[in-house]
Amino acid sequence: MQQSQRPLIHPFLSAMHELLQMCLKAHAKNQHNFLICALTALSYAGCKAPDPATQNSGESVSTATPLNGISWRYLALGDSYTIGESVAPEERWPNQLQIQLETAMIGAAFADVAILATTGWTTSNLSQTLSTSGYEEEDWDLVSLLIGVNNQYQGTSLEQYELEYEDLLQRAIAAADGRADRVFAVSIPDYGCTPFGASDQAQISAELEIFNATCKAITESYNVEHFNITDISQQWPEVEGLVAKDGLHPSGMQYEMWVESFYEKVLALLEH
Repeated sequence: MQQSQRPLIHPFLSAMHELLQMCLKAHAKNQHNFLICALTALSYAGCKAPDPATQNSGESVSTATPLNGISWRYLALGDSYTIGESVAPEERWPNQLQIQLETAMIGAAFADVAILATTGWTTSNLSQTLSTSGYEEEDWDLVSLLIGVNNQYQGTSLEQYELEYEDLLQRAIAAADGRADRVFAVSIPDYGCTPFGASDQAQISAELEIFNATCKAITESYNVEHFNITDISQQWPEVEGLVAKDGLHPSGMQYEMWVESFYEKVLALLEH
């Protein structure tokens, strides 16, 4: 049996109608009550009815525009963690981040993320390759930096890391049109919490803690966002599936957890 269709009335108009009916009844009983009711109705009428089109839907409509006026461009600088050693390209954390940003930013177009990273790179390797890549001559709306694990693994001095990391951070800011608020750094994951590093976990974790503290201090001294994902990597072996099949690098699942932990803050960087 088909029910009869009732006309759809906006809740705001319905409430206004009921209020006016109350005023008319008040007038019939007492003029003083009518005056109060009428003033209330006028105040209510001055309120703007909510616009369903602008109510929060979990997505963002940004008023910011990309530098080239066409599509947002993101450059990710790093090592094996950024290139996603042992995971599929779509599981790399920069790729997952871009998808999250595209989903959240209604109508925004993104160029494919540019990744300058190779397994085994130290700060020196990244610096040298960045110099000849041509990327520093291009315009980037967003730049990320994650580097340092191989400095620790290869026994490079902390002093050298400090100098080279700071130089890379300065160049990342320059590549982002000089905007420190369009750059972010990611901490070094703890490979001591993997099958590869488990036998020497205490020393690896202790050394990486020092490198990460240095990275964080330098990053924040430039008013650049620093995201700590190290604690996520340290959830192995309690949390299954965090390590790739090579027994050393993060899995796509762990990279997803990274992105979930900071993508909203990255989104905020692009919205102004």
